[in-house]
Amino acid sequence: MTKNISIDYDYFENSNNLSEIEKTLFNLAKSSRLKAYAPYSKFLVGCAILLENGEIISGNNQENAAYPSGICAERTAIFYASANFPDVKILKLFVLGASLENLNKAVPTPPCGACRQVISEYENKQSSEIEIYFANMDDEICKVKSIRSLLPFTFDASFL
Repeated sequence: MTKNISIDYDYFENSNNLSEIEKTLFNLAKSSRLKAYAPYSKFLVGCAILLENGEIISGNNQENAAYPSGICAERTAIFYASANFPDVKILKLFVLGASLENLNKAVPTPPCGACRQVISEYENKQSSEIEIYFANMDDEICKVKSIRSLLPFTFDASFL
């Protein structure tokens, strides 16, 4: 038997169609991207998250010559938020990435597999969905309501 999975997502041609808070997150992710440390991949990523208490946290990718030792922008922001606001829910996550060599030819950059797993863990921890926005440098933006749209077969503590 073959089954099919499809996802619903919102697509924005540019940031003009976002709410004010979403524009703030978009702009912060964009500026945070410029602070990334990515000398090896030259792929800079910025992230901004909105917490339930109104705090906005940003992060960017930090590479290391020992590749497994680096960390993505999404996890930088999420782990900072969890360390400093452990009981506050994450409402929205905005990520924007692009190569230094191919700035305006990329599609909107979604979270990688490791970040998807971490976002899934935090959705489970807080018992609520996190809206995820991902964009490129041309202001194209995709939005999903939950990580389950990007990671339909999640692995969680119920497997342990």
